[in-house]
Amino acid sequence: MPIEQRGVDTIPDEERTSGPRDLVSILLGSNLALGVVIFGWLPVSFGLGFWPSVTSLVAGTLVGTLLTAPLALVSLRSATNLSTSSGAHFGVRGRLIGSVIGLLLSLGYTALTLWVGGDAVVGCLHRLTGLPTGGGTYALVYALLAGATAVGAVYGYRVLLRLSKVLAVGLTLLLAVGIVAYSATFTTAAPHGSSYLLGGFWQTWLLAAVSAGLSGPIAFITLLGDYSRYISPRRHSSKKVFGATCLGLVVGLLVPQLFGTFTALAVGAGEDYAGPLVAGAPFWYLALLLLNASAGSVGNSGLMLYSMGLDLDAILPRATRTQATYVVAALATALVYAGHFLWAAQDAMTSFVLLMTAVGTPWAVITVIGFIRCRGAYDAESLQVYNRGTRGGRYWFTGGWSVRAAVAWALGSVVGLMAVATPLYEGPLLAYTGGIDVSFLLAAAVAGAAYLALTARDPRPVPALRPRPPASPAEASAEVG
Repeated sequence: MPIEQRGVDTIPDEERTSGPRDLVSILLGSNLALGVVIFGWLPVSFGLGFWPSVTSLVAGTLVGTLLTAPLALVSLRSATNLSTSSGAHFGVRGRLIGSVIGLLLSLGYTALTLWVGGDAVVGCLHRLTGLPTGGGTYALVYALLAGATAVGAVYGYRVLLRLSKVLAVGLTLLLAVGIVAYSATFTTAAPHGSSYLLGGFWQTWLLAAVSAGLSGPIAFITLLGDYSRYISPRRHSSKKVFGATCLGLVVGLLVPQLFGTFTALAVGAGEDYAGPLVAGAPFWYLALLLLNASAGSVGNSGLMLYSMGLDLDAILPRATRTQATYVVAALATALVYAGHFLWAAQDAMTSFVLLMTAVGTPWAVITVIGFIRCRGAYDAESLQVYNRGTRGGRYWFTGGWSVRAAVAWALGSVVGLMAVATPLYEGPLLAYTGGIDVSFLLAAAVAGAAYLALTARDPRPVPALRPRPPASPAEASAEVG
């Protein structure tokens, strides 16, 4: 299969051959990896038992899905990725806000997936073959996983879609067998000697709902458009695409996360997950766990790396998508090494997801509001002005920036960061929220209210545009050529 040549340019309708089922396959297959499974361990590491962990994960995932899923409809209509599409509301240069957020989100989650998967691979190989567990072994395994991930990301969407379809079936079976493997030692009680991380039950439960549940869908706020841009609105309705997105996010995130909660309690995982997971696995399950750790990591981080390449390509239009993908692959690999050798796992992961949720949620809210206001009508040519190095168009606003959208995003982000509670940082607004982290709610509310207030007297940003008529066979051949 040839390497994908598309970057953040507009996808012609004749190439938009995917459907809602493909969207479900990607969101399910790419998430059945240990990098997602580990989020089910977070509530347990905070001191929660099984049922409080489950309810926090379910509540956070459902709320996050309702906020995130509409973003898939943006790229369904614009035929380009979400950060580029956001130029209709932030300006063709202001859309760089979305590109940077997407790049950081994907970079962090790619590193996390490779890091957790690599740790499990080394642990399994050590028990199976006696392979040494020194720093050199970890470095080699991380490099091999990162290399395989980079190859898949460079080849692009079609290869990753095929891989996701295989993983959706294969890894689901592996997780189902894993339930049997760990069932003998499972308990619903929190690990012995653990206490609530924030001192009280509800504060800790809400922390888990945000950092483990809500953060899952929020991780996709800039990714969904990478997949839905290949779906044609002429052949598939917005309702079906929205439903497929919700189904893919809820099932694709809760299945691995609940497996993580189950296994974390079964092996008594406290401050670490991958080590106890491997140590507590029956010998007969180690080969299957090794397969999950390696194949799942490549599938999940491959899609993240693909998105990172698109975001960097959007920031540096002169770079090709392939070049950008190799650069971000190197950055993600460096971050993996830092995650293994320098950081405390729980503190680093929790802090990262909470801070990124605080700045990512306002961007998502403004983009969704903008989509509703323009009724999903986008001027594809005007969205590509920055990529082509030109000026003007419907979305030029002030020097390529919508100052009002940027101000609304900044206000929401600042309030969110001031209300966040992480193991490494606590915002000053926590004194007024009873120590409970409601940063995502405050960030969303402030950004949405500010954007609506600042643009209340503006006309609809883009008048309804007539859809382009279907291309004739001759025109289609000319465009492909």
